[in-house]
This record gives sequence, structure tokens and C-alpha cells, in this order.
Amino acid sequence: MSANGYTKEQVIEALHDIASEMHNKMLKGEPPTMTLPVRTKKNIAFDSKLGVYKYGKKKSTRDATSLGSARQLLRALHVTEFIEEMIHAGKSSTLREMYYISEGWGHGKFGSQNESNNLAEDLEIITKCMREDFKLRPEEDGARIIGNITFEERNRRGDWMRINCRDDVGDSGYGVPYNVEAEKLRLIEHDVDFIMAIETGGMFDRLIENGFDEAARCALIHLKGQPARSTRRIIKRMNEEWNLPVLVFLDGDPWSYRIYASIAYGAIKTAHISEYLATPSAVYLGITADDILAYDLPSDDLSSKDIQALNAELSDPRFADQWWQRQINDMLELGKKAEQQSLAKYGLDFVTDTYLPEKLAEILGR
Repeated sequence: MSANGYTKEQVIEALHDIASEMHNKMLKGEPPTMTLPVRTKKNIAFDSKLGVYKYGKKKSTRDATSLGSARQLLRALHVTEFIEEMIHAGKSSTLREMYYISEGWGHGKFGSQNESNNLAEDLEIITKCMREDFKLRPEEDGARIIGNITFEERNRRGDWMRINCRDDVGDSGYGVPYNVEAEKLRLIEHDVDFIMAIETGGMFDRLIENGFDEAARCALIHLKGQPARSTRRIIKRMNEEWNLPVLVFLDGDPWSYRIYASIAYGAIKTAHISEYLATPSAVYLGITADDILAYDLPSDDLSSKDIQALNAELSDPRFADQWWQRQINDMLELGKKAEQQSLAKYGLDFVTDTYLPEKLAEILGR
């Protein structure tokens, strides 16, 4: 059973409903259609009950009144059939493999990888299922985790393996699989006080080498830049099931602010499943414009694209609260951005001996 509680049979039934909508239109002598929400920032609204941002009520309809739209509907039918075959066979496919498999679909083949990725997301939105329910997985790896937490992961033979993310892994940490739902990954036990999500591999490795996970009693997660869905989902599960605070330690620039927003409130591309991926209680730890000044950090001038991104974030509903509005305006006023690793200006131990303890005292009262 998946995160949203759907069985395999319910997933297949939801896929069949897509074909039924098209079929019913054709029985009436009308062009077949596929209806889905408008997937833009303007159609995202805050769901106060869930504490995340979701798609609003604006809908768009694809119909077969043009060749391009008809081809999109044909692709959707091919993909639903392909997914159903995988579910029955107990197989999975990467999004890239699905793109190449479409070569055999005649007029339904994809013109680009982006087209196939977008259609997979469309089908999630329409069916209210998740990509993991469809047995589709991304090319990219999930996070790496280091810390005194224990999982059980089901391997390809169907056996459960018990893994402690401190004692049973090397320095690279535990690699998060693409599917982190309960049928694949169980959260067993932990002996940590909080989770720290970290943007860069260099900083992740620095904290490990300095033994920060043990000294601060935390689990460290390397986000690998913009985090994969499995990364956001495992953070969400540990936050909810273990009641652990989540702190997010990123570079100080507009693109890192968006990484935080995707973790805390959801991303535009996945707004239809924000309640399964987003962790609204996640706290941004740094780097901030205040840090650049307070610690006199080496910094770079904001580029025109940085300034454009920051101005766009001022109207982004995910950054609407007073704290974020101040952070964004402070960075615009300062005209500077800084990387996590600029803290090395004061030596390799400064981040673990001074910066993080001071920030943790401010945020967690430690």
C-alpha cells in the first residue's frame, strides 16, 4: 500500500478512469478529453489544514481537436497501459527507460525526455496517485544519511535488512532508495535529537569528518542540491513518525531559498502531493544575509538572474511570511550571496565549533 493508502487495484482503476473519460466523450460523438489542474505558480494556494501549498481550482482541458493535443492523449493511453503492465509484472522502470520504450508507440512516441516526465506528473495529478505507485523511478539518487538511526529496507529478494545509518555504513552514508514507503522502508528506532538537511556534499563531508552527528546528537542528510522526491519524503516521515525537528542548512542565495521552500511547503512541479513530501515545521538555519555580515563571510555579488529570482520570491506564496520577506529584502539590499563553505575562512573546525552551535542555540535553545 502506498503513502496515500492506495492498493495496486485502486491505482489500476484510477488509470482506467482516464481512458473512460476519453471513451465516454467519443460515445457521445465528441472529441476525447483529459482534465487536470493548471500547473503554474498562480494556481498554487496555501492549504491551512495541511500546512502546505497545493494546486488551486483552475483546470485545463486537453482534447483531440488538434494534432498536438490528440498525440498527447494517445501518449497518455500508452503510458497508462505501460504502467499497468509493470504493476502486474512486479517490475519498475526509470523515466528515461519509459522515454525510450515509447519509440515503439508509433505516433505516440515522445519527442523529448521532458515530455515524458511531464506526462508522468500529469497522470499523478489526475489519478491522485504517486509516481511510486506507477513503478516509475527517477535517474537521480536520493539522499545520503549519517546518524544513529535504524531502518529496515526490503531488498530485491524480498528480505528485510536492518541498517544503522552510523554503524553499518561507510563515510558516504546510507543511500536512500527511490521508494521510501512502508512496504520498502521501515523506520525502526533512533537516538538523535534533530535532523539536519545539508545542501552541499563538501559541507556534509566536513560535518561527518568533524564528528558533528555524534557531538550534536543529530542525523545528517545530504540533499544533493535540489532534493529528490524520495529525500523530501524520508525527511517528512522521520519528522512525523519520530517527531524530530528538521533544520535546513543551505548556501545563502535565492536558489537555496527555493530548495528550502520545496522541503517545507512543496515545489510547484509536485504541488499535487505536497502533503506527502513537504515538512511545514522545517526551519531554515542558514546561510542568511545576516550571517554574511555577522561573520564577515567571503561573498559574491548578486547576478542579474539572482536579483530576478529574489524579486520573484517576494511574490511567491511560499515566502509570504514576515521573516522570509525580511531575509529576501536584506539580501537584495546587501547585494551579496555566500556559500556554506565560505565558513572555512576561519578554519576547518569553525562551522562545527562556532557557527552551528551558535545557530542551534538561537533556533533550538541549546
